[in-house]
Amino acid sequence: MENYLFLFSLVLLFGLLPFSSQTPNPKNPNPKPPLTQAHTELINYGFPIGLLPASVTKYTLNQTSGNFAIDLGGTCKITLPPDNYLATYSKRVTGKIENGKIAELDGIRVRALFKWWSITGIRSSGDNLVFEVGMVTAKYPAKNFDESPLWLLSLLQGLSYYVHVL
Repeated sequence: MENYLFLFSLVLLFGLLPFSSQTPNPKNPNPKPPLTQAHTELINYGFPIGLLPASVTKYTLNQTSGNFAIDLGGTCKITLPPDNYLATYSKRVTGKIENGKIAELDGIRVRALFKWWSITGIRSSGDNLVFEVGMVTAKYPAKNFDESPLWLLSLLQGLSYYVHVL
């Protein structure tokens, strides 16, 4: 057991060093990560950046068809506001985007009513976002998604599980 704790401590120490080596800015104590191209495109199409985690590693968009693919640093779990639904993002999220509408969405699931549901589309409707889960829709204020969620804690929980299994 001590070996697991030691190994986990080392993983945490070396995994978090890049984050702790940044000098804090006294004018902005909570700096936001720079926007990726995927986040910028969300804004261009009328969506808030908080629909995507901050962990985007690669993004492709066919300007003609609107088909896109987003690669994340791995699978991640986050809590979606305002009802704190647990959502999972696959390593790759795909879909088709046009102004105010994301369709054919694949790679995002949400847990509600004790079951996992795929989010198949998202529409921007005034100050709201309408999430499509099959034939069912749910409307939430877009301002709830103004910031990209971080999934570092999810990553660390996964490392904890991995170290424990060793």
